[in-house]
Amino acid sequence: MTNSSPDYNLFIKFIDAYTSTAFQGINREDPFLRQLEAITEENNQFFHVADLIQAKIIWASKRCERMIGIGPEELNAYHFFEATHPDDIEKHTLGRSKMFNLANDLFRAEKGKALLSINLRIRNAAGEYPDLLFQLYFYFVTVPYKTVFLFQVHTNIESFKKKKHGYHYYVGTDFSNFRFPDEELLGIGNPLSEREFEIVKLIEQGLSSEQIGNKIFLSVHTVNTHRRNILEKTGKNNINDLIHDFKERRLL
Repeated sequence: MTNSSPDYNLFIKFIDAYTSTAFQGINREDPFLRQLEAITEENNQFFHVADLIQAKIIWASKRCERMIGIGPEELNAYHFFEATHPDDIEKHTLGRSKMFNLANDLFRAEKGKALLSINLRIRNAAGEYPDLLFQLYFYFVTVPYKTVFLFQVHTNIESFKKKKHGYHYYVGTDFSNFRFPDEELLGIGNPLSEREFEIVKLIEQGLSSEQIGNKIFLSVHTVNTHRRNILEKTGKNNINDLIHDFKERRLL
């Protein structure tokens, strides 16, 4: 990965150039597009565009074939899901649900933009599962027709220091987060381990520590230790405050 960060304004320039044609008839030999392809090659990225109301991928950059083993003309949403690491399926399902909820919100409001980003391990052509940052930029349009387009950037983040716990996750309208990934950006999200997050979800469902222990085969003492660690990691005084915060941030 290069030491210089790409200018994401170039992605916005791409969006502005091709939205009015619904990303049809794009010439891959266009000098600007070749510049974008060279930049994403250097930074281990690819990008694609989708119409979320029609639920289809419209166009993808050529580098998707090198990164996830499928050509730009064949890329589809099913491939992303099928190629997700088994341990990340639940996280992918959460992100996909939020994606369509955001699109529907924008479509009903008939205005607006939003951002969602999450990291997932996706199988490549070699059968490995590198960690990719998915950055999803949503925007409502009326031209060439009424819909919500999605511009999505995928960046290999294997070179970044691994977080000991949790994962990156952001939903909102702070577009300063639509940038080349860095440690600060990747630190946004859920600080909990998968086990701790599972316990939070079970608490949210109304289960007691004893019921949780019986469900996931842990002692009550271990569940309560996890509960204390959860509060310590998140800086919350009680679980109810944490659950409310997670819901506000759309982590639950």
